[in-house]
Amino acid sequence: MQVVSTIAEVRAARPAFAQLGFVPTMGFLHEGHLSLIRRAKAACGAAAVSIFVNPTQFAPHEDLARYPRNLPRDLELAEAAGADLVFTPTPEEMYPPGFSTFIDPGLAHGAENAARPGHFRGVATVVAKLFGIMQPTLAVFGQKDAEQCVVIRKLVRDLDLPVTLDIAPTAREADGLAMSSRNSYLTPDQRAAAVVLIRALRAAEAVFAGGERDPEALRRTVLDILVQEPLGEVDYVALADLNSLEPLTAPAEAALLSLAVRFGHTRLIDNAILGAI
Repeated sequence: MQVVSTIAEVRAARPAFAQLGFVPTMGFLHEGHLSLIRRAKAACGAAAVSIFVNPTQFAPHEDLARYPRNLPRDLELAEAAGADLVFTPTPEEMYPPGFSTFIDPGLAHGAENAARPGHFRGVATVVAKLFGIMQPTLAVFGQKDAEQCVVIRKLVRDLDLPVTLDIAPTAREADGLAMSSRNSYLTPDQRAAAVVLIRALRAAEAVFAGGERDPEALRRTVLDILVQEPLGEVDYVALADLNSLEPLTAPAEAALLSLAVRFGHTRLIDNAILGAI
């Protein structure tokens, strides 16, 4: 496995791979990330990973400084998962002096976008840069970050980027909690309480499967479960169009159900796709 930290080094290494699967990450790798690396490797025969905590997708009050980092551990895990190339740039490498060009994905809707203004501007910009640097054949993302997946699909489509996207199902712990680097922040009590997210989503899936289509009724199903957990503070529960992320106000045969809940200082997100895609 080759580890590089500059754009020039990536460009020197890239011609060695006829096809390259790519997994962008912010590090502190867990089994969810590793499953994406293995998926990229199986599809293309070679896998690249970026490890970069992207400052432009954090608001000033968010957890950039305390975001978990452990590069030596990440490199061991990436290699064990089959990574062939790992890119570990500094903020200065990605955003050199004078940098001022950003990509606005133009999705004004979306609960996560509303909760974190400017977040997806940073995501779209760094992903476009990473695609330009890495020149991957395939890029693999996890469905846990559902709105991010919508943004990246739009980015690739609108800018005619020559990369195929593969959205993998959300990787979960044995009790159903979505795998996330931020899970490491949780106290034991908060970790036990956090399973309320998947309980609420599964309840909504069951109600939807039973014929319920009213967005407010589906939201209420989720909220009624979330509010029973005293350690959790609900940030949002939203039902949106799968492509535009526009909030649903009328019954629909497909929807993105997403939620965010805070446990102390830790904010967890999760989602479910209701109906046919």
